[in-house]
Order: sequence, then structure tokens, then C-alpha cells
Amino acid sequence: MDSSHRAGRHRTSRGHRTSRRRRRRPRRRVRGYLVATLVIGGLLGSAAFFLDDGPGDASGGARRPRSVVKVTRTPSRPPTPTPTPTPSTKPKPKPTPTEIDVPATGSGTFVTARAGGDKVGRGPRPLRYVVRVETGLDVSPAQAAEEIADILAAPRGWTHNPAYAFQLVGAGQPADLTVSIATPGTADALCWAGIKQDTRGEYNCEVPGGVVVNLKRWVEGSPTFEGPIHDYRALIINHEMGHFLRYTHTTCAGPGQLAPVMMQQIKGLHGCVSNAWPYDRNGHFVTGPHVP
Repeated sequence: MDSSHRAGRHRTSRGHRTSRRRRRRPRRRVRGYLVATLVIGGLLGSAAFFLDDGPGDASGGARRPRSVVKVTRTPSRPPTPTPTPTPSTKPKPKPTPTEIDVPATGSGTFVTARAGGDKVGRGPRPLRYVVRVETGLDVSPAQAAEEIADILAAPRGWTHNPAYAFQLVGAGQPADLTVSIATPGTADALCWAGIKQDTRGEYNCEVPGGVVVNLKRWVEGSPTFEGPIHDYRALIINHEMGHFLRYTHTTCAGPGQLAPVMMQQIKGLHGCVSNAWPYDRNGHFVTGPHVP
């Protein structure tokens, strides 16, 4: 092959390759554009992801940069219920006597209550009484008279019997009997003078024309009696008034039954339940065997 022919082949071959390369260049450009578009789109998407934080802060009107924080949600504990406080049940205090001094002896003189009241009970003729207190004691004659009047007017008292009636009268008015509250020494003297009974500084008594109440019993009650001090005072008045109404001593009718008001309960209950009233809640008279 001559040189002119080789030269022609060489030119023909180069020309052919050149035309082939020119046809491939547009493909490389398209591929480059595609890659560039994807890269730019990714960058813009990342920028949008980090800059966009949803609605802006209403207080400032600016959008906050969003921070990416991985949060692990822990199960929330149910709130521990607060226990409902229960009212404390304190034991009911046992009734205590009033804070009154009880001297062993007193002056031997008395102050009569200037008090009066209406007739209580249905009896045709009321038993009129006055109340007096030994001078120098911490007991108001008027208050003592009012308490005794309440006792005698109670539904379970002696006025439950339609034959009986009572009326409190004041000092200087005619009276059928006198209720005297005295120190133990004075009470002993009055009981001995009236009925020759030794009350030993402890007991009450009924004397001609009256009732003597030992201040110690009026204030302290009795160790054998369960109940408020007012109930024990009711026992004193009902027992001694019972004597004035000609009732005599009785004793316990049986274990668990109410003690008769005419029983000397301070000397022991003998199986009965302490009781301050002549009648029970059903209106039945409480009694027992007579004491000889």
C-alpha cells in the first residue's frame, strides 16, 4: 500500500472517531446536568429541613432554628392516689366532775337560792321545796336550784306518777322541805342530828323536813356509778325525794337489770346496771326486793 493510501485511511479513521465522540458528548452533558440537579436539590432540601421549624413563636414572630434531638418516651406512671383522710375516732372522754373544791368542813351556815319555778307534775298538791348551799363553797345556790328543778321535772322522774308534783320556791316563801348542799363535816352533823345516822363523811341522807346532800358526792359522783355527773346528781335527788315520798330501800332484781333508784347504789350494784331514774324508758317503775 502506497503512502497516499495510508494517509487517506488515517484521515478517514480519525475522522470517523471524531464524529463518534461528538455524538456522545451530549449524553455526558445530560448526565452531568442530572447529577448537578440532584446535588443542588439535596442541598436545598437539607437547608429547608434544618431551617424549617413549623409555626413561629407567637410571642416574637420569629422562626426558631430547628434542632434535632432524639427523645426516648418513657411510660408515664399513674399518679399515686392520695388516701382519703379518715376522721380520727378519739374515745369520748368520760364525764368529769366540775372543778369545785371540797373542803372537809364548812361554816355550818347556808344561803338559800332566790329562785322559783312553776309546778311540775300532775299531782293535786305540789311538794314545795327550797335549795340552800353552805356559805363559802364554789357552788351557786341559783344554779344548783335550777339543776334540781330539771331533775324533778324529767320524764323518767317521780312526776311520771300522776300522784306527784313539785314546785321550787325561793327564800322566805312557805316550803315543805329543804334541800341542803353541805360539806362532808356539816352533812354528817345534820344527818346525825336528824336521824342519828353516821354518814362518815361519804353519804347523803333524808331528815325530817329536808334532804342533805354531801358536797363530795355532788362534785365527785360515786365510783360505782357510770355516767355523767349530772346523772349521779339525779340519783341523789331522786333517791332522797323517794324517801320523802315514803319509799324504802330496795336491792337489785337480777343481774343485768337496771338498779332501782331506791337502791343504795354507792354500796355496790350486785349485778345490776347503774340507774338514776325511778322509771325506765318504757315508763315502767324500776324496783327490786325490799331491804329489811
